[in-house]
Amino acid sequence: MLKKLLPLALAATFSLTVLADEASVKKAVEAKLGTKVSSVLKSPYLGLYEVYADGQILYTDEKLTAIIAGTLIDGKTMKNVTAERMQKLTAIKFSDLPLELAVKQVRGDGRRVLATFEDPNCGYCKKLAKDIAKLDNITLYTFLYPILSPDSLDKSNQVWCSADKARAWNDWMQDGKALSGKGDCDVSAVHKTVELGRKLAITGTPTLFFADGERVPGAVPIAQIEKKLEQASGK
Repeated sequence: MLKKLLPLALAATFSLTVLADEASVKKAVEAKLGTKVSSVLKSPYLGLYEVYADGQILYTDEKLTAIIAGTLIDGKTMKNVTAERMQKLTAIKFSDLPLELAVKQVRGDGRRVLATFEDPNCGYCKKLAKDIAKLDNITLYTFLYPILSPDSLDKSNQVWCSADKARAWNDWMQDGKALSGKGDCDVSAVHKTVELGRKLAITGTPTLFFADGERVPGAVPIAQIEKKLEQASGK
């Protein structure tokens, strides 16, 4: 019995020690940087701790001898460890998104879902819009996120006030047809989207969210979007 209990006791002691170390590192980093740390995790690399704060990942040792801001690559697999961790740390619960604030489009059976945060003056968003137009069997939620210029807000308001929001958005983003409508309706949805984007720490457009909550920033290749849509839908 003693032989069976001893490994369990050692494992429990080790776990408590790791938790204590992570807590102390969290406290030390907050004191050093004067910012709130969301999480601290002991990494399997060089005795470093992963520190997630202010939407970015930092690395440090238990004594804060150095604080590293950058990308961590696994030397054996060459995987971008930092990028993989960011995908997990910035993931959301898709059902928590206030979809009523988005421009909704349904194609085919609509079984696959995708939410995007886009600025009407974003060149990468226009490229994404043209690529997404090739997708079928999708329900697309486009959140108007005007963060690039005052004109972005004007255009977003015009889209939201259009009788056919999806058509107005596609005409502008895909075909470059000038928006002719007025932005004088209730545009509180646009302002709420800006607040939501800031809450989610979205600093660039486009930003994509898949059904499993994973966040992907930037205009990624359509093949990657297609693959991720299938994975996220469980098909």
